[in-house]
Amino acid sequence: MAIDNPFVYDKFVTGKNFIGRREDCSILENLLTQGEHIALYGPPKSGKMSVIQQTLFNMRIAGKRFMVGQFSLLNVRSVDRFLLRYGATAMRTVAQTPAEFAGIVERHLGGSHFVFDPARYSQDDEPVSAGWALDETDRRAMLSLPFALARESAQPLFLIMDEFERLNDLEGGEDVFRTLESIIREQRGTQPACSLLFCGSMNNAMKEIFEEKRFFWRLAERLSLRTVDEKEIIDYVVRGFLSSGKVVERELLLGMCRLFRNNLWYINHFINICDGLSKGYIVESTLMEALGCLLAIHEPRFMATMADLTAYQINFLQAVLERNTKFTATSVRSKYGLSSSANVKRLREALLKKEIITFNEQGEAVLLDPLFEYWVRKYYYEID
Repeated sequence: MAIDNPFVYDKFVTGKNFIGRREDCSILENLLTQGEHIALYGPPKSGKMSVIQQTLFNMRIAGKRFMVGQFSLLNVRSVDRFLLRYGATAMRTVAQTPAEFAGIVERHLGGSHFVFDPARYSQDDEPVSAGWALDETDRRAMLSLPFALARESAQPLFLIMDEFERLNDLEGGEDVFRTLESIIREQRGTQPACSLLFCGSMNNAMKEIFEEKRFFWRLAERLSLRTVDEKEIIDYVVRGFLSSGKVVERELLLGMCRLFRNNLWYINHFINICDGLSKGYIVESTLMEALGCLLAIHEPRFMATMADLTAYQINFLQAVLERNTKFTATSVRSKYGLSSSANVKRLREALLKKEIITFNEQGEAVLLDPLFEYWVRKYYYEID
């Protein structure tokens, strides 16, 4: 009989394994209930999908009826492929058979270059295909499809798009943004509503779309995930250890929370290692051994990240770690060998593009990955 693992880090969590962020779930539920579109982005493994799935779980428990489709743009390399995946995901929320898929294409995509191809469906399980090169008319027809399906089915439809930021790098990606903006404006107030969830783990790339270029401005609500309270994390870890007869000092766990900046993915992975290294009372040496194991897992990734940086970028990152804020100041440029103010700007943009740093609301540069920050500070720069 399999033992229930209290520290889950290999998938999103709901139910008893979901802690904190109840207010985030409540806000997301209200937005979905009102038919709003949501932009949800943050670093990888920061809890975005757990919040979405817990919210949908809460809504189902409350008896709310809705349809959900989800797909990822991780391996989408063209706008045409995005449109086909977008449409296929929407279609699968309401249809299952070849006849139903063919009917949807006939009713809602008639006059476009999209077709239902029985051979493609049989071979590749594709409910919709492109018969010719796609144009603006095709793009508008496909992007409108989930809204039409929500009305036709008389149920709200939630379409979750993972790694949405990748569309920004594709040729024609901004055309998709503009067309989708136009459709969202046209569909405002229609019921039942279709809500689009724009999700992304490339934090700076998503900020570029939604905050700098201002696509979907005032059309999609930005949901910023709150940091889970330290006490709630510590209580959760203590309970998990007690379930297997183990004890740990709360003070040690406080240090853990601060090292990982309350990132539950890292914490669950770390505690899972601690659990495997201990039999009863968990002491500081156990935690240090577990930290070494965790670093051994991630160190190749961290080393590859640093190997990809130029000497100037490495110097700029050190300036960030040493709490500098005025990077263009003569004293800072001289100390870290950053050359000109124009070069500082290029270095800043490069580290943002590589998703290594970001800038908080106070304008301070921070590293996105807490474990990478610990490793690079301690082992690469040897900063005390």
